[in-house]
Amino acid sequence: MEEITALAKRRGFIFQSSEIYGGIGGFFDYGPLGAVLKKNVKDAWWREMVERRDDVVAFDSSIVMHPRTWEASGHVAAFHDKLVDCRNCKHRFRADHIPSLDKCPDCGMTGTLTEPRNFNLMMKTAIGPMEDSSAQAYLRPETAQGIFVNFKNIYQSARKKPPFGIAQIGKSFRNEITPGNFTYRVREFEQAELEYFVPQDGRDLEWFERWVNARKQWYSDYGIKPDRLRFYELTPEERPFYAKAGIDVEYLFPWGWGELESIAHRGTYDLDRHIEYSGKDLQFFDEAAKQKYTPILIESSAGMDRTTLTMLVDAYDREPVVEGEKQSERTVLRFHPKIAPVQVGVFPLARNKPDLVERARSIEQALRANFRTQYDEGNVGQLYRRQDEIGTPFCIMVDYETLGDDTITVRNRDTMKQDRIAQAALTEYLRERL
Repeated sequence: MEEITALAKRRGFIFQSSEIYGGIGGFFDYGPLGAVLKKNVKDAWWREMVERRDDVVAFDSSIVMHPRTWEASGHVAAFHDKLVDCRNCKHRFRADHIPSLDKCPDCGMTGTLTEPRNFNLMMKTAIGPMEDSSAQAYLRPETAQGIFVNFKNIYQSARKKPPFGIAQIGKSFRNEITPGNFTYRVREFEQAELEYFVPQDGRDLEWFERWVNARKQWYSDYGIKPDRLRFYELTPEERPFYAKAGIDVEYLFPWGWGELESIAHRGTYDLDRHIEYSGKDLQFFDEAAKQKYTPILIESSAGMDRTTLTMLVDAYDREPVVEGEKQSERTVLRFHPKIAPVQVGVFPLARNKPDLVERARSIEQALRANFRTQYDEGNVGQLYRRQDEIGTPFCIMVDYETLGDDTITVRNRDTMKQDRIAQAALTEYLRERL
């Protein structure tokens, strides 16, 4: 994990937020490559969950909502972690993250930990000029509640009826006691959530299984190693009391298994709670049957920062290579071509030859219309290593032969094989492989 973290900073994927001031725990910034990688991951989710379906509509709710929202959702009363402090070293811990409450895991002293106490994970803010209790609000700890409170607005304006879904990607905030493991446990993150509403016709568990299978296929499509991914079925004791079924999607990180996504059968709990607390009718009116009912909810909630980190970790590889009589090692990120921040690297054989530079730049500019490209110059071996480290699937070398016969060399990231092809055939060649 240290190697991946170092690579992420060196190549411009992820930086510690406010690093020049010593950083701030649980917050990270995405660099030039990381911002594109994360966007590609979000786009891949959005494409599959929204754009390719006619039964899911888009939504984007505000980060700050009426405080009563979080009373209805249960976050005010129950969104807590158990917190303990060490009286000796003054360090703070989540009670469920330490092996024993008798001994401090940092300083080793016994009998110095305080009794566990509840710590609400929501971040508070104030609305308006007066910072008193009447102005108190929260930064949302999840995106789903915006969908629930707008359920009636959405289905009426979109002219949808169950079964149908509402999807959104947005920022959420949780005041984690002990953020850690790079961008896995952070205080500001992005969620991609699908809330899928189904009729009360006895087929709700079938819909649950359909979405579980759809999510399995998505991870498979983007090349996540199957032996490092599992769909853990929650027991009745592990599920909330209102949930009929639940699956946690987990990935085997260097530190162990960690949750990426939850898929849950939540019954009618969420809409029922907002109906109760708001006094508003959020039921669906079935015109054909002339009756109202509260739809059953199937939820898929995935962390986009965690998924992006998964793509980075899963793609990371080091392998020995033999070039001539020399043996060395290369670091490579084997991103799926659809999410790779750069799909095609283009460079001239020599940076001090204007004809080569001009041809290479013109090829890179022409390819931009169809692919994510990057132009670079320098030592050939170093150029290939740099592109390997950022996960670029194909590299194009413009050399002296190019000037004579309009052919170029295309190098494959994974096989390191090189093909000589006509420049005119380049776009089709790349399109077939990307």
